[in-house]
Amino acid sequence: MPHTVRDWMSSPVVVVDPDSSVSYALTLMRRRKIHSVVVDISDKNPAYGIVTTTDIRDKIVAADRNPAETTVREIMSGPIITAKPEWTLKECSQVMQEHHIHHLPVADESGTLIGIISATDIFMAVEETGWKDRG
Repeated sequence: MPHTVRDWMSSPVVVVDPDSSVSYALTLMRRRKIHSVVVDISDKNPAYGIVTTTDIRDKIVAADRNPAETTVREIMSGPIITAKPEWTLKECSQVMQEHHIHHLPVADESGTLIGIISATDIFMAVEETGWKDRG
């Protein structure tokens, strides 16, 4: 049974520029029915941030900020860690728990994004395949 990050991640990753408006990010998220967008903050080396629906709830709605006048850079978390495609779902879950996060971009050996995995993806894996013989 498949039980690595590669088997359950979503691809392609939706990436936005850090100077994009939060309105743009939320429109992308709503239209694509996703809960996060990755922010490319690379200069010379690959580096990423993330904006989630929780960020929008807490940093825009609850703070009474205008999403059209706020940039993604202002509310993103980052730089963030990335998952490796060969990680087991258990390893991925442990990293998410340790860092109190629900979304992890997945990068290859060179740091190039190849997917994203969420707590929901892990939930679906457990529901669909069970948890027997997990590494």
